[in-house]
Amino acid sequence: MRLRNIPSADDAILNSEYCIKNPEEQKGHWQDCFDKVQPLHIEIGMGKGRFIMDTAALHPDINYIGIERYSSVLLRALQKVEQNPLPNIKFICMDAADVAEVFAKDEVDRIYLNFSDPWPKDRHAKRRLTSTRFLERYNNILTPEGRVMFKTDNKDLFDFSLEQVEEAGWILENHTYDLHHSEYNEGNVMTEYEEKFSAKGNPICRLVAYRHAK
Repeated sequence: MRLRNIPSADDAILNSEYCIKNPEEQKGHWQDCFDKVQPLHIEIGMGKGRFIMDTAALHPDINYIGIERYSSVLLRALQKVEQNPLPNIKFICMDAADVAEVFAKDEVDRIYLNFSDPWPKDRHAKRRLTSTRFLERYNNILTPEGRVMFKTDNKDLFDFSLEQVEEAGWILENHTYDLHHSEYNEGNVMTEYEEKFSAKGNPICRLVAYRHAK
């Protein structure tokens, strides 16, 4: 990824009011970072931030946290939000594997996973953000009614994810192999990748899963 080595990225993150520097210190107290106490939604692997910023602008009654591992990718999101400030959004530069270390039990209402790295080799399956290993991490931070929403254009990864949801004992609320031509597309906010892939004619897959029966 060419953006990883932008020398100014770390300094920009350090000096930005939108980026939380020691996220583990906020565990259990994330609402203190925002002007209002509101439901908390997070996006893991937010990339350049288009999805979460567009979503935050549409839903001022929800607080959002975008998580991105690579500082030079996060830098692009910081540049965007500083041009169009939003009071209900913050960012964290961290590895997704650490989510249960920075969010407390029942602290997150929704998790978005958009076009995550497919890690195509079998030996890397546990690194996929929809693996049972990651679903257990989400289990530790989601509210009882919390949801995971996952979108991808990678059918193999989507099939794997459906299997993992069942194996983890989660409940599949809905799913589709062609989001943009389904009943679930209403209100859908596209990511950069989603727009790019759908323009090529690639169908977008999406699932929503939760842990407990209604």
